[in-house]
Amino acid sequence: MIGLPLVYLLSGLMFAAFAVLSAGDRENPKRFGNAAFWGLFALSFLAGDHLGDLGNGVLVLCLAVIAGTGQLGVGAPKTTSPEDRERLATSYGVRLYVPALVIPVLVLAGSLTFKHLTFQGAHLVDPKQATLIALALAALVAAVLSKVMFQQPAGAPIQEGRRLMDLVGWAALLPQMLAALGAVFALAGVGKSIGEIAVMITPADSRFAAVAAYCVGMAVFTIMMGNAFAAFPVMTGGIALPLVIGQFGGDPAVVCAIGMLSGFCGTLLTPLAANFNLVPAALLQLKDRYAVIRAQAPTAVLMLIVNVILMNALAFHR
Repeated sequence: MIGLPLVYLLSGLMFAAFAVLSAGDRENPKRFGNAAFWGLFALSFLAGDHLGDLGNGVLVLCLAVIAGTGQLGVGAPKTTSPEDRERLATSYGVRLYVPALVIPVLVLAGSLTFKHLTFQGAHLVDPKQATLIALALAALVAAVLSKVMFQQPAGAPIQEGRRLMDLVGWAALLPQMLAALGAVFALAGVGKSIGEIAVMITPADSRFAAVAAYCVGMAVFTIMMGNAFAAFPVMTGGIALPLVIGQFGGDPAVVCAIGMLSGFCGTLLTPLAANFNLVPAALLQLKDRYAVIRAQAPTAVLMLIVNVILMNALAFHR
């Protein structure tokens, strides 16, 4: 049965290629730092199951030391120049979007069909991981299609991938690391501790105060964690369940939906949500790496206020 090991293998090989190419990039004065960083990250995908908890923990610490001591730099991959890209964009026009559009189409098709593919009564694809496997296969198809359509060298996807990873740097790892941190916080009982604090500081007879504490807490904890999905189990278990739902009788569906949206308001305000806020600035090579956050901040604050009002008005209709 095809499962996540295939996705891990493809990801590990890709980052291993980044490491090898970085090591040979003499134009990058920090090439060995880049090689070590992406090599260790590749190792986590290729052999993470065999390293154990301690080994993976040491690996993460090594990644943090490399990034924290400024050992990462921007290399000079053998890829097209800005002038070449402009010329190719003019030549191919809207056809450039075809490989990118193929990915969501194939992911949707795979998500719907892979769950039902069987051979001799056994699933060909792990039904629980159908979407991720479809995404990995769709990326491969898009890379091959790009090669055929645009007549680029076979190594172009790897070189372009390395160029983007060099621009983004350590921030590319934040979503994965923060998601893991959220799980650790939940297992450590952080949500229970936050709930106890919330109960102490929230007026016992004020429904609005409990709602505000949950919504604002979701946003603040998301800013700290960089991931609303990591903040959700902590804040919902600590504030929403005992206070908003348990004490004041809030509708769980409404409370959780608006609570998650409140967390997304925090996503708009934090550099830790690197894939949303730092990566676009890096890809566009903006001078201000926080330009995206500055543009989103007014909307985020206004939406958070609206969420508090909406939850207070809609979650207690019974």
